[in-house]
Amino acid sequence: MKKKISIHDIAKEMKVSSATVSYVLNGKAAEKRISKEMERKILDYARKLSYRPNRIAKSLRTGKSRIIGMLVEGISDPFFASIARIVEKLAGEQDYRIFYASTENDATIARNLIRAFRDAQVDGYIIAPPPGIEEDIKELMEDGFPVILFDRYFPGLSTCNVVVDNYDGAWQAIQHFLEHGCREIGFVTLSSAQTQMRDRLNGYTSAMQERDLTPCVLKVPFEERTTPGKITDNIRRFLIDNPRLEAVLFATNYLATAGLEAINSLQLKIPDNLAVIGFDDNTHFSLFTPAITALAQPVTEISEQVIRQLMACMATAPEPPPRSTVVLPTTLIIRESSIQHVKNNVL
Repeated sequence: MKKKISIHDIAKEMKVSSATVSYVLNGKAAEKRISKEMERKILDYARKLSYRPNRIAKSLRTGKSRIIGMLVEGISDPFFASIARIVEKLAGEQDYRIFYASTENDATIARNLIRAFRDAQVDGYIIAPPPGIEEDIKELMEDGFPVILFDRYFPGLSTCNVVVDNYDGAWQAIQHFLEHGCREIGFVTLSSAQTQMRDRLNGYTSAMQERDLTPCVLKVPFEERTTPGKITDNIRRFLIDNPRLEAVLFATNYLATAGLEAINSLQLKIPDNLAVIGFDDNTHFSLFTPAITALAQPVTEISEQVIRQLMACMATAPEPPPRSTVVLPTTLIIRESSIQHVKNNVL
């Protein structure tokens, strides 16, 4: 096994102190008045030996692990996978690594993961929080850890948050349906008090009430969110019970996917029997026939803001920065599923 090269090995070869080598490798040669010639020799020798710093030893010296803990609802979800990938790239550009894990929107899982991240001595946290972990987030902040919440947040906590305008996104989707002649418009969501779900429901309800239209809402039980078959059954029953529906807005991409299965099982034609829009775009929606209209979240901008906010928080740690909430717009990607050509509901 090849011997790992240490700072002491480089110092011995260069006939200088380990501190001198450390200053050079950490970019402090000028600050410590080390000659340009010696700086060049040390760097050249380190490159020649393919020297890599020992992160554990460095973290003990600096008190920083250069690791960020990231908790998402589900890393396999296209939205969270895209965010995690971009955040990892942006963090890497600043010499940080990302440890990420899925909470499945479960408070117990989230608490266990936060404890594991504490044991790993991460420097900061990026969290899409499940309901019920307000006290855990508060405790992290009281202990001086920088915390950024994204996608959803807790109104009662003074955190830095990065979200999209869920209210306006849902409102715009309903306006689109209305502009194309639909009046009987349903909304399929989760039975959840999370901020993103609450705002999407409020946006839908407001848009309907502004036109004196009656909302028609299905709230899938929160505990059934991880069981696609049960979601599909709920949506199928909802459509059968509401045969006058001309259009449906789905509050998440996985609800939309289950909804498409339910619509297909009832032999309804999209968009002529039922127009459809999903919240959260993904690559699969453009591959459906007909292609599915969706509200796209700005994943690149979300990721950039998350990293920007976290770096600002870490710069002031352990003192928390003032609470701030960055709100980004959604974009309605209009495809074939939301524009009806005829109205002939077969239910």
